[in-house]
Amino acid sequence: MAILAPTSSLSKDSYSFSLHIQSSTIFGSKLKSGEFQQTRFSYPGLTIKASRESLGLTQELKSNKLERVVETEDGSDLFEDMKHRFLSFKKHKYLENLEHYQNLAKGQAPKFLVIGCADSRVCPSTILGFQPGEAFMVRNIANLVPPFESGPSETNAALEFSVNSLEVKNILVVGHSCCGGIRALMSMNDEVDKSFIQSWVVNGKDARLWTKAAASKLSFDQQCKYCEKESVNRSLLNLLTYPWIEEKVKKGILSVHGGYYDFVDCTFEKWTLDYKEDNLKEKNGRISVKSHLLWS
Repeated sequence: MAILAPTSSLSKDSYSFSLHIQSSTIFGSKLKSGEFQQTRFSYPGLTIKASRESLGLTQELKSNKLERVVETEDGSDLFEDMKHRFLSFKKHKYLENLEHYQNLAKGQAPKFLVIGCADSRVCPSTILGFQPGEAFMVRNIANLVPPFESGPSETNAALEFSVNSLEVKNILVVGHSCCGGIRALMSMNDEVDKSFIQSWVVNGKDARLWTKAAASKLSFDQQCKYCEKESVNRSLLNLLTYPWIEEKVKKGILSVHGGYYDFVDCTFEKWTLDYKEDNLKEKNGRISVKSHLLWS
């Protein structure tokens, strides 16, 4: 941001200003937050001198006002950056792999359905390197799969389309660390009116119950972390409440997997539901899994 504060000495032909430049871009020059750049600009009849002095309260108020004027109200600067990223994608990805993208224009045949969280920090394509055409995706709060009897939602619509029409071979449910949706689930109070968020995360109520029973002696933060993984397993079981999913899993033509991304230390756990009718009885509250791997 730029602050023009007139000095006390004024002449007829020239003016002197102290210019503070802070955490902003001025004429293409970017500064880190909290830094000041000292420079001098000269124009006919006008001298602008930069200072490293701290801003006073009055100057800060002026700064905020000027910043609002400089920044565009419609966020066009953000979209300008987005435009450059798109053009970079077009040049370095699309045009360099034109045949592949032309084939995708004719149809898709993804191998995966990925059910992930809407959290901005956990994009499956970024984390797991999915390329266009490789994975059909649905993202919701807390990466939950509601049971079949819950009725229509965008998640089970995606299940129906990907499994019955696209015939994906794998369903991967991905949970993650520091999940706000799971925290909302664990914090739910049954006596208060439900918000949209509570009405959705209640689909994970079984994971909450298992967590409260198995991890009651842990701190609340530790319970949330426990539930982040437990909710994935509950979602795997909920997938089997859809008759057309269980039928394909039973025949071995569809596999159901769980995943957990810990972005605090950047590790990824992956496991596969071991489908056997006896295993689904959940001995000691646990489902049977196989191929449990840790990628670190």
